[in-house]
Amino acid sequence: MLLQINYVIRSKRDGKYLVARLPEKSGIEASYLLVFKQDYDALSYISTHGQEYSDRLTVETASPTQLKSLMLRLSYAGFGIVKDPLVPDIQFVS
Repeated sequence: MLLQINYVIRSKRDGKYLVARLPEKSGIEASYLLVFKQDYDALSYISTHGQEYSDRLTVETASPTQLKSLMLRLSYAGFGIVKDPLVPDIQFVS
């Protein structure tokens, strides 16, 4: 996953990235950056789960170095690798 170009979804309005928030044992929510292997997977995710927001979202490329930097700078708990955007099937990696 981290040896290739990946894709993320970002808000055009405020620049925030699409994340999944999962509760942790401590009761605090952890944010995981959603990462897609192909641009069409990200577009399918938007069409299926956020069609009413499609005009406010954009798909961007992210290299492994950029993903690592985003994770550190924005304090994400890890990545949510979207395997199937329609279901969605997401693998969470810390």
